[in-house]
Amino acid sequence: MSGTEERLQYPVTAEAMQRRLAEMLTPTHLEVLDESADHAGHVGANGTGFGTHFRVRIASPFFTGRTRVARHRLVYDALQVFIDNGAHAIAIETL
Repeated sequence: MSGTEERLQYPVTAEAMQRRLAEMLTPTHLEVLDESADHAGHVGANGTGFGTHFRVRIASPFFTGRTRVARHRLVYDALQVFIDNGAHAIAIETL
């Protein structure tokens, strides 16, 4: 898949991130919040007020028996395409 195709399939939005996490980690609880507006003027902000800073709250059966670092790695791996396309910061809360 080309970079352009990836950007179209995976736009950097909370909704797209939520769909991707649902597909990859079959969560029992999932919230994805775009907190970009709270970071206007900060490093990584793009001036639009969306698409750069996110908070993910997630519980998944894939987390069972894993350390917090391993749980976070699963989330980061699932969201890598968004990071590659401009997501600057993702705060992860695993439940």
